[in-house]
Amino acid sequence: MINKEVEKYLKSLVPSRGDEIEQIEEFAQVNEVPIMDLVGMESLLQLMKLHQPRRILEIGTAIGYSAIRMASALPETEILTIERDQDRYEEAIKNINKLNLANRIDVRFGDALELAEKLESEPLFDVLFIDAAKGQYQRFFDLYSKFVRSGGVIYSDNVLFRGLVAKEDIDNKRLKNLAKKIDGYNQWLIELEGFQTRVLPVGDGLAISLKQ
Repeated sequence: MINKEVEKYLKSLVPSRGDEIEQIEEFAQVNEVPIMDLVGMESLLQLMKLHQPRRILEIGTAIGYSAIRMASALPETEILTIERDQDRYEEAIKNINKLNLANRIDVRFGDALELAEKLESEPLFDVLFIDAAKGQYQRFFDLYSKFVRSGGVIYSDNVLFRGLVAKEDIDNKRLKNLAKKIDGYNQWLIELEGFQTRVLPVGDGLAISLKQ
């Protein structure tokens, strides 16, 4: 994890995202909608630009921020994204339409834990991006990694959980249990056969799993 001064400096180097996208960032901050950290988002986009995925599957649309950023950075890419919260789903649709990206971003409403079988007929994806309920990451990975082609990449966000995964003395019981789950996920990922995983200390922690 980078310290606050370095984080502030890195954010100052990020170019303008345009009025529409920055308005989404402001909306998320005001309404306490969890979206990907700006430094983590920029790091993710730079990594994706290196291998130019044609198809991305995202678990956890929220208000469409990550999907919009990916579609904007990768003009040849199609994205299928899943969101279970009605209000956030509707806000995502509004934001995506406002940026004229509905032809490349397909938002599915529902619980990702229940929708996997509906993707059986979809072509394989180059990238899976997991950014939803943190306690369910392993289940998401189990359900959806089969839809990623060999040589594809699975990104998991928030795997350092504000640094709490490295702490032993967490007073808050809920946070302690969640940190333990995320740590368990990280350990499981590192040892998972058929994948090579490393964790980058950018944003809130980004795990990168290469499918062999």
